[in-house]
Amino acid sequence: MRAWQTVKPGSPKDVLALADDLPVPVPSEGTVLLEVLAAGMGLPDVFMCQGSYAMTPQIPFTQGQEVVGRVVGWADGVENRRVGDRVMAVTSFFTGHGSYAEQCLALDDFCLPVPDGMTDAEGAAFLIPFHTAYIGLVTRGKLEAGETLLVLGGAGGTGTAAIQVAKALGARVIATVAGTEKIEYCKKLGADVVIDRKQEDISKAVMKATDGKGANCIYDPVGGAAFTAASKCVAHEGRILAIGFASGSWGPVDTAHMVYQNYSVVGCIPSNYDRAFKETAQERLLGWWKEGRLKTQIEEMVAFKDLPGALERLAASKVQGKLALKVHPDATAPA
Repeated sequence: MRAWQTVKPGSPKDVLALADDLPVPVPSEGTVLLEVLAAGMGLPDVFMCQGSYAMTPQIPFTQGQEVVGRVVGWADGVENRRVGDRVMAVTSFFTGHGSYAEQCLALDDFCLPVPDGMTDAEGAAFLIPFHTAYIGLVTRGKLEAGETLLVLGGAGGTGTAAIQVAKALGARVIATVAGTEKIEYCKKLGADVVIDRKQEDISKAVMKATDGKGANCIYDPVGGAAFTAASKCVAHEGRILAIGFASGSWGPVDTAHMVYQNYSVVGCIPSNYDRAFKETAQERLLGWWKEGRLKTQIEEMVAFKDLPGALERLAASKVQGKLALKVHPDATAPA
């Protein structure tokens, strides 16, 4: 089968190699073999190229965490699967069998049907962003209607999902972006206030927008200096949700400041939840999707051969929303 492999650490254009004759992966315990239609693309894939992601497999490996595909087979013990079903899934990327390949392994407990009317590209980029937003805002952050949420990196794939889920929950949303061209983009998604961090101080702008009260909840997929700025504008008894480290480093928690200002820092990741939880979350998320409240924001469906360049664009923060990789020639994209 054809597959992209990371063969050494470095930038995507320097370390990704396209192989034409790799063996089809054999399903292991708890996995389903998929014929890949489309793959979602995210910053973790860039970090895996660099070797800086915590779950980077041993070189050489095929990455790609997100996928829509057709069921081909499964391991012993996997139940209720049918050959040919179209599913969206999180892959077994951490074993090197990700979705940047014609066939991949998906995690059986995070492998869910794609609803009619959702394209392959949209489905491939749905699970991780929206389930992360759901776990962060609903399960861990306890965001309530009428509260104010600050979303750092609002124009990225993770941020766009958080804005939409927060609005579905009835919250007021402030988003940060880098560059004026992204302001209208976030407003169209529902953000009430958008701050260009290149032009304004985040903490001062948030305090002004909240009449000095600060944000009740902060969704942080960026880390680094953005986390530090956010900690200066969190409300009394507020929650900072640690989602990711797009900046290259996790947010540095100042415990003394956290105690004296009386806020919480909460870790959020869509793993270690059972199938029942994931199915319940998916049902609610798809309910909002059917109502038109949620939509996977696909900037482009990228040709299979153009993967390295697309990941370079992600690394340079030149993408609004998500990119999807067209693996199968029949894969569908948004109109």
